[in-house]
Amino acid sequence: MTSVPLTQADRLPADWRDLLALTKPRVMSLVVFTGLCGLLAAPGPVHPVLGFTAVLCIALGAGAAGALNQWYEADLDAKMKRTASRPLPAGRMSRQTALHFGVGLGVFSVILMDLAANHLAAAVLAISILFYVLVYTVWLKRRTAQNIVIGGAAGAFPPLIGWAAVTGDVTTLPILLFAIIFLWTPPHFWALSLFVRTDYANAGVPMLPVVAGIESTRRQILFYTLPMAAAAVAPWLLDLTGWVYGIVSVILSVIFFVLAVRVFANKASEPKAMGPEKRLFAFSIVYLFGLFAALVVDRWLI
Repeated sequence: MTSVPLTQADRLPADWRDLLALTKPRVMSLVVFTGLCGLLAAPGPVHPVLGFTAVLCIALGAGAAGALNQWYEADLDAKMKRTASRPLPAGRMSRQTALHFGVGLGVFSVILMDLAANHLAAAVLAISILFYVLVYTVWLKRRTAQNIVIGGAAGAFPPLIGWAAVTGDVTTLPILLFAIIFLWTPPHFWALSLFVRTDYANAGVPMLPVVAGIESTRRQILFYTLPMAAAAVAPWLLDLTGWVYGIVSVILSVIFFVLAVRVFANKASEPKAMGPEKRLFAFSIVYLFGLFAALVVDRWLI
């Protein structure tokens, strides 16, 4: 007996796993971690229940941004191999469902943050959601190769939110944490985009490797590594952290720089599976987790 492919109407309706997929759980994990670290590094006590609620709100806000991103980009996702199986392009969910889910999740996260923490934390959370959806997704992504440079600010807000949830203000250290993620995003994302540039080209998205080519992208990766490393070490140099964070930030930044130099020096016309670009991308995730973990350890031990 031969199987008959399912038509659009025959597909099973969306379930909780599709709703979860809308929130981009892998991206959310990094957002939640940096937000938690911002909260733990902030001076002053915070009630565990309120702290958990604040981190939950950061997660829900990130999930709302991811859902609204997929709602708006359903047509692009359908053209790219790595995103074609998402709920909307795969036909398991309507765009209206994704829109309602994203808006509802976003509004709920901001209101809950305002009630559990303070107005500033809620306001910064709202700005982060709107920035990702309106500035990055709607305005920049389809128009300019600088999309990830400017749009990367959206992923840099969580430490500010976590800090503000505890203190009710924003000072130099959380601003530097914002700068670290903001400057880290281009080399991190461009290292990945070198491997999926064909997908972006097919979808008509002007990512840097598509518009400027591989060589220029490798050069830009190295260029952005320098201010990123400077921002990473700055909290220690400005005496805002102790020696634990200082040593870790220097070591990790040196390793990142060496890997970026290897990417820049690579003359291969196509990135290889185990080439310097892939190694830099993998280490960039370790780099950010390591920096923020060191910040918390430094705060609690020194």
